[in-house]
Amino acid sequence: MLIKRKSIEKEESSRPARKPKYAPVTLSEQDGVRYLHFGTEWVQGAMRIRKPDWPELEYAQQMMAWMLWLEQPRRLAQLGLGTATLTKYCYKQFPQSEITAVELNPSVIAICESMFKLPPNDARLRVMEMDALDYVNDPANHGTLDVLQVDLYDATARGPVLDSAEFYQACNACLTEDGIMTVNLFGDHPSYARNKKAIGFAFAQSICLPQVHDGNVVAIAFKRKRPVDFTVLDARAAQIVTDTKLPAKSWVKGIRAAIAA
Repeated sequence: MLIKRKSIEKEESSRPARKPKYAPVTLSEQDGVRYLHFGTEWVQGAMRIRKPDWPELEYAQQMMAWMLWLEQPRRLAQLGLGTATLTKYCYKQFPQSEITAVELNPSVIAICESMFKLPPNDARLRVMEMDALDYVNDPANHGTLDVLQVDLYDATARGPVLDSAEFYQACNACLTEDGIMTVNLFGDHPSYARNKKAIGFAFAQSICLPQVHDGNVVAIAFKRKRPVDFTVLDARAAQIVTDTKLPAKSWVKGIRAAIAA
């Protein structure tokens, strides 16, 4: 997960030569699962050691809910690397797609390469050490992405560190006309309402899936408004389950609940 310049993990210095400070990157393992932390008990990502390309955490699986509308994205980007879960899964699942991951902390990139099976950069995969805000504000990235996955947390892991309407407008600008963004939010926190409002301002349409047991809420945001046809979504979910074993039928159930609320 990416760390904002002014978060508690990075102290800006008046001396340009001084390197930024980050919270320590730490690991833990339990029952065959390796976890990433930023020096606290909060989990920043997980990998089942025997299935390194599988999205272990439920919210990470839900971040793939854009698959209900897009079958073969050309370009995808991930803001906040975490344990490279989404980056690795998309790289493996969509062999014709170009994958970009943006991460500010070089230690996170290094630990993903050494401990979380992140493959090296190649013609399709690009892991960039930079600020997510700089990435989405770069005109060169505007209109280039079919999918944008946003997972930006600091050591406290209680709310995204980039959450303004301006940030989400810049995310919108990076998407193609049919583009979709998914965002990891934290439901039981004041940041949730703020993010939901900002996303609603920046995007034509958005849906929040029900909160999972860890407190995460995944928001799905659309560049253009789309009809929600449950006959089509049910059929697509069944195909996703067959092809990938991702729990796509539960995503459709969550969308039904969100629309009915």
